[in-house]
Amino acid sequence: MKSAAIQLETLTCPACMQKIEGALKGLDGIDKDSAKVSFNSSKVKLDFDEDKISIEDIEGAITKLGYDVIKSKVK
Repeated sequence: MKSAAIQLETLTCPACMQKIEGALKGLDGIDKDSAKVSFNSSKVKLDFDEDKISIEDIEGAITKLGYDVIKSKVK
């Protein structure tokens, strides 16, 4: 398992946060319990299995929802 911290554009409403969290939890390879979106800092933190999904796929899923990914850090 790898951990990712993804900085997003500023989130404007709590519903945005729930929308992103819900979409990420639906992706195969993401640890559902670890996926958290912080409204105040506009950051997503999650753990994922890189054999099943890449950070690019995760960023793509967020971008498809209409939110810009500023940068990602994977540990």
